[in-house]
Amino acid sequence: MPEAAVRPPVLPGHADPLLTLADQCVQCGLCLPSCPTYRLDLLEAESPRGRIALARAWALNTSAPTAAGDRHLDQCLGCRRCEVVCPAGVQYGALLVAARARQRQRRPAGRRQHAAEWLAARPRLLRSLLRLYRRTWPMLPAAWRPLPRPPAARSLPSTSNQAELALFVGCVAIAYETDLRDATARLCTALGLSVAMPRAQTCCGALHAHAGNVDDAAALAERNRAAFAQSRTVLTLASGCHQAVAAALHDAAPVTDAIEFLAGRADALRFRECREHIALHLPCTQRNVVRSDAATRALLARVPGLSVVELDADPLSAGMGCCGAAGTGMLTDPARAAQFRQPLLDQLAASGATRLLSANIGCRLHFANATPLLVQHPLEFLAEYLA
Repeated sequence: MPEAAVRPPVLPGHADPLLTLADQCVQCGLCLPSCPTYRLDLLEAESPRGRIALARAWALNTSAPTAAGDRHLDQCLGCRRCEVVCPAGVQYGALLVAARARQRQRRPAGRRQHAAEWLAARPRLLRSLLRLYRRTWPMLPAAWRPLPRPPAARSLPSTSNQAELALFVGCVAIAYETDLRDATARLCTALGLSVAMPRAQTCCGALHAHAGNVDDAAALAERNRAAFAQSRTVLTLASGCHQAVAAALHDAAPVTDAIEFLAGRADALRFRECREHIALHLPCTQRNVVRSDAATRALLARVPGLSVVELDADPLSAGMGCCGAAGTGMLTDPARAAQFRQPLLDQLAASGATRLLSANIGCRLHFANATPLLVQHPLEFLAEYLA
């Protein structure tokens, strides 16, 4: 069922799936050094171990929820670096969704979060509003510019739901990723493949699920499942959307990161020489969930003369490579999100790079709001240098 995309699995050991997930944690603390929020605040409650203990205490009713506890749960970036280093295999992503779902039942979403969820579930209305935002952007004060200026609008191709190779578009990306969709189509054309974009698709629901709104996330998953019912293969462009789309379509169509899809066929692609020094940011979802970071490096290595520096900041600094966008985090708590972004901006400035590449829409929007450099998806850059 599509609800598998957002509801935690029921595992043996407890009738309560959240407790089963929490009891996987052996409280060893090996996750602490890898957690960006712990590195920033140096508080146990801002660590995965601390948040697991908090969620477990609430589930057992041994501790009453408090505003401070809610804040610690809210401030988790969902980067899932802890999963990568956990020796016990704790499914922290599923646990976080379950804990926030219960939090959502007793505490409504904030105004900005609610607005983001409502608009994301209506991508075409969102696209119209972003067209208005583009026109008024030069006149708006900086405080009223939560996102960078969208590119000039172009019509989406009119395609049916039936396609051998289909592209997942998403919500905010419908306005911001016009050039990326064109680039992906050109790369696929170079392989002798065509790409369609089913019009009935919608938001992946990840930003809803990660904020505990599992019901709306499940409804969006069902809509995407119907939209891609006739597709043979579905490509995703945003690493933050990939897992939700894959879960929604798990027995309907295989879902592949477009970077991995193209990397697997890269022998048929030819690129012109590029004597440029660029910066590469590897989003947390790309490294820790999709695992397409190696494919990104491999594709960029095929461009003759290209020099690439990876942004990961100082491993002892706050963030440690996480930009802090965290889905809607850059909108609901922009000051804190900027704290995680700053070490990467400092590294970018020191690198001398002429542009920045990142494979997640949220990360790119967060960076583009703070640097004059061109910020692109890696596939946009690669399409530019197709031979």
